[in-house]
Amino acid sequence: MKAIQLTDPDNPRSLELVDVADPTPGDGEVMVKVAAAGVNRGDLMQAKGMYPPPKGESEIIGLECAGVRTDTGEEVGCLLAGGGYAEYVAVPEGQLTPIPKGFGLVDTAGVVEVAATVWSNLGMLADASRGDRVLIHGGAGGIGSFAIQLCKALGCEVAVTAGSAEKLEYCRDLGADITINYHDQDFSEDLKGSCDVILDIMGGSYLEPNVASLAIDGRLIVIALQGGPKGTLNLGRMLTRRQSVHATTLRARPRPMKAEIVGSMVENVWPLLESGAIKANVSKTFPLADAASAHDYLDSGDHTGKVVLTLD
Repeated sequence: MKAIQLTDPDNPRSLELVDVADPTPGDGEVMVKVAAAGVNRGDLMQAKGMYPPPKGESEIIGLECAGVRTDTGEEVGCLLAGGGYAEYVAVPEGQLTPIPKGFGLVDTAGVVEVAATVWSNLGMLADASRGDRVLIHGGAGGIGSFAIQLCKALGCEVAVTAGSAEKLEYCRDLGADITINYHDQDFSEDLKGSCDVILDIMGGSYLEPNVASLAIDGRLIVIALQGGPKGTLNLGRMLTRRQSVHATTLRARPRPMKAEIVGSMVENVWPLLESGAIKANVSKTFPLADAASAHDYLDSGDHTGKVVLTLD
């Protein structure tokens, strides 16, 4: 089959479409012919050698895709630990999703991983619910775009940070109530002590201001480390206000846990997709062979929503 491979380990953009061996499904896996694959920041990190797949998983980049099961002909979405940038992928059956009614394969390819990430953290872990104030960092990106819509559907008040007036307007169009430009506003001053839940992609550099923004019983969920892995905590403040910090990742979770997340996501989130309460927000597509350009575009920070690779 054809698949994207990194041909020069020192050049993260040396992504070329080459011939590789077809995957061999293992126990509990099915083969899927890929029609489209979502592009995520984890893909960029893997190309830089900073985010290898879990042991035993495909070395091919790609954390989500949509396509057709080769055994039944059913169209499906797929949550992956790797392998999406290819013509075929072997997928644990518990990590398959139906195509939401009204969605095509391209939209589905751009929603599976982000929905699993957002639902597992905001829905299952943080239990964001009606009346909560939720702060979402990077509100205009793929994760942020989805998180805004999910939280509004749950009845939350949504605050976001982003880096331009255009991106903040995009967030408002998705339903954000409070918008903060991180270049000229201090979110920890604007939101001091008021956030019930924070979904953070920055990590260390935002740790102190995030905690300062938390309300009593507030929950900080860190899912990425774009601002570095280390920061400091005022545990005294946290103790008296019963606050908690959770650092989570989806890719490295055991397959049974991923299957549980996918099942809960399909039960709770797919109806919101099908009703139109949450839209896919795929902003741009690229052919699979042009994966390097897709990575350039995502890395530029100019995008809003999701980026998807398509196959003929």
